[in-house]
Amino acid sequence: MTRLGHGAMRPFWMHQVVEYVIAAVFLSVGFGSPTPILPAVLGAIVMINAAIAIGPASAFQLVHRRVHRIIDLVVMGLVVAAVVQPWVDLDANGRIVMALLAVVLAFVWWNTDFATKDERKQRRRERVKPDSEEVGRSAGRSAAEAYLAAKRLKKTVVDDRRTDES
Repeated sequence: MTRLGHGAMRPFWMHQVVEYVIAAVFLSVGFGSPTPILPAVLGAIVMINAAIAIGPASAFQLVHRRVHRIIDLVVMGLVVAAVVQPWVDLDANGRIVMALLAVVLAFVWWNTDFATKDERKQRRRERVKPDSEEVGRSAGRSAAEAYLAAKRLKKTVVDDRRTDES
């Protein structure tokens, strides 16, 4: 399941590395904040989430990628809830950075290919490649469209010159 085709998706190891970086940013926000509890806890949650997923950059390999994908949504929900909650004091800069980190988590989640290596190989084998006749037709249509666009542009330029001379 992809949005822009499988080529646009990022590999899972990259997803995990970004989660570790985001966890480090959460922890650094906690260190710099007068109220460090929420950023520190969220940083620990993000780091544990990245560490337990079965993948190249994981430490413990306990949770399948499909389950990790759902846990990611829960973590993003926790971050958003922590940003908007009124009970625990949180400085304004901490809220802004945490909200931005939630956006980054969502972007990374959306653009990640959660498939395993075997699933990706199977997908490549099943991919239908266009036949030569279809490629030829497509190239011919593109050439014809380019020719007609150039012809219209030339006519426009010539018509503009005639109106300028009068």
